[in-house]
Order: sequence, then structure tokens, then C-alpha cells
Amino acid sequence: MNELFLTPFEASQLLAKSAREKRLSLNLSQQSLSKSSGVSYSVIKKFELTGKISLESLLKIASALGSLNDFTKIFSQNDVLEKNTLDEIIKLEAQNRKRGRK
Repeated sequence: MNELFLTPFEASQLLAKSAREKRLSLNLSQQSLSKSSGVSYSVIKKFELTGKISLESLLKIASALGSLNDFTKIFSQNDVLEKNTLDEIIKLEAQNRKRGRK
């Protein structure tokens, strides 16, 4: 899987796999994570199997796993610049907009 060109489905699968691995590295069961996050056991189970979850539940799980701060980097301008081609970077710099207009 090329991280630059993930589909939403692939990204959700990757998030689910990473969350499961983090949970297991902390020696937590799905039930324990449910109690500490406030997300139901069935939602956690479904997330780990399918990658489908609401944003609110995902953030609660991330918080319980000590990874909530990672979400602050999702739309970081620096992250965008690191992952784009030179042509895209030049285009972004030329726009230099501070507000969305669309």
C-alpha cells in the first residue's frame, strides 16, 4: 500500500489495524478498551474487523490509547507539503489563501 495514494477504504483498514496493534501492545482486551474509552464493545469489534467507525468514537479510542494528539497533525500544512510533488507545492504556494472560498 502506497501511503501517498491510499483510498478511504485502505486508510480505514490501516487505522483499524494500527488501533488493534496499539491496543494489544498495551495488553488491553476489546472489553477493557470499551470501558476506558466509553465506546461500546460492539463498535470496537466492528471497527477492528471492518474499519468502519464514527469520528467521535475513533477519537475516544485514540484518547484511551494515548494517540489523540496524533489527530492534530492530519490537516497540517507541513504534512501536505512533505507529501506533494514539486508541481503541487508550487501551486499551493501560489494560491497562498488563508480562507476557503468554495
